[in-house]
Amino acid sequence: MAFYLIAGGAGFIGRHLCWELLRHGHEVRVLDSLVEQVHPSGAVIDLGRDVEFIEGDLRDAAAVRRAIAGVDGVFNLAAEVGVGQSMYEIERYVAANDLGTAILMQELMEQPVRRVVVASSMSIYGEGLYRTPQGRLVSSAVRRHEDLQAGRWEPRDAGEVLEPVPTDETKQPDLASVYALSKYVQERLTLMLCAAYGMEGVALRLFNVFGPGQQLSNPYTGVLAIFSGRLLNGQPPSIFEDGAQRRDFVHVSDVARAFRLAMEAPEAVGQAINIGSGRSHSVLEVAQLLGRAMGREELEPLILNRSRSGDIRHCFADIGKAKKLLDYDPRLRLEDGLEELVQWVSTQQARDRVREAQQELEKRGLVV
Repeated sequence: MAFYLIAGGAGFIGRHLCWELLRHGHEVRVLDSLVEQVHPSGAVIDLGRDVEFIEGDLRDAAAVRRAIAGVDGVFNLAAEVGVGQSMYEIERYVAANDLGTAILMQELMEQPVRRVVVASSMSIYGEGLYRTPQGRLVSSAVRRHEDLQAGRWEPRDAGEVLEPVPTDETKQPDLASVYALSKYVQERLTLMLCAAYGMEGVALRLFNVFGPGQQLSNPYTGVLAIFSGRLLNGQPPSIFEDGAQRRDFVHVSDVARAFRLAMEAPEAVGQAINIGSGRSHSVLEVAQLLGRAMGREELEPLILNRSRSGDIRHCFADIGKAKKLLDYDPRLRLEDGLEELVQWVSTQQARDRVREAQQELEKRGLVV
């Protein structure tokens, strides 16, 4: 049995990780600042009676010092999350994600632990990996502004449309948003400083996480939670571009298990590892599946035919490294996890803030 701190442990993934660790006999302490966007006023935070909770910010050195005292390892899930919002709330994202991680690591220099596992993101890749019609791999695909304006959504090479293929960890980062930049800094600070100060560091590059417990009123959260909130309010899901962009959707229980395995597996030390389902779906397909599962088929997705600054076209995971190093094998496919998600959503209330968020982007010229 070990004693672990989860920074950001009151959030969506953090709560599931708490339960995963408790089921395996570990002790858990949580440090969380309860950001309003994720934890609206009056929301009940149920982590279980066996979890020690400290309300505090990762940027508060005194709170961090108290939180890491006596623990064997740290899971750092504390972060502001949202590609679009990060493009105008720049100070907020850089401060929370990068300064917070810097202060955590600085305090760990004085009170070292065995291992630190940090939540990184698939967003650091920018566009995923592609292949030309001739079979050549392209790891630096870009989409030109004029193509996006004209509704030509697919990346091209010498005028030819590229085919998306699974992205593995050898692809070089291509940081297309402030959020992506901040997650890459979190990842590198953790791996670099753990190695320098005799601790073990692991970074998990999470793909699109879904499941019960995600904040439905947060318009910058995961796409399935956003779509669920819209459908719950009798509104159609709104989709940027044409809906054919492909993503990897991984259930939160698989992600929680991956974090536990990353804390335990000897071969994971010093590594950045993709955590996804190993499958891909188009965003339009996902919206339609969810609509059927919620009994709202009549609310056909609204295709906006516009793009957001910082968005990418296709990115889905090659999880071979996670299978090899962590013995990770995702158990719940998207189709299998929707029923549980819908049952939970049916018990919730959500404020639809999607249009409000879109207007924030539009007035700053971040929508093409």
